[in-house]
Amino acid sequence: MLLLIFTTLFGVLLNAGDALQIQCYQCEEMKQNDCSTPEYIVNCTVNVQDMCQKEVLVKPDGIHYRKSCASSGACLISSSGYQQFCTGRVNSVCISCCNTPLCNGPRRKRPTPSAATSNRPSLFLFLTFLLLPLLPVT
Repeated sequence: MLLLIFTTLFGVLLNAGDALQIQCYQCEEMKQNDCSTPEYIVNCTVNVQDMCQKEVLVKPDGIHYRKSCASSGACLISSSGYQQFCTGRVNSVCISCCNTPLCNGPRRKRPTPSAATSNRPSLFLFLTFLLLPLLPVT
């Protein structure tokens, strides 16, 4: 019975449909335009593409941008693999990954913390540690 209560609270607190889909900017080989306007916003594949990726390519004719949704594994592997080519000079390729909505857009000022910040993770941890001792040990 306690396990049922625990799993119910877990589901309610996490709100299963909440924040499982991320939005990113998406474009291919945009020259001189970093494609960070609303027409380039896409919804990424739920539970698969959990990151945004941004590629900045420096070519002889200028800076080119590629942006997309990506899975965390693929994005982190490609960004670390290209790190040695991220020089800022001609033929440079810089790949970055991020996991917040529209984070592959233009650089923004850091938001100031507010009282509206979600407390769900800390509430979940509190309830987990509160209920954990009540679960039967098998």
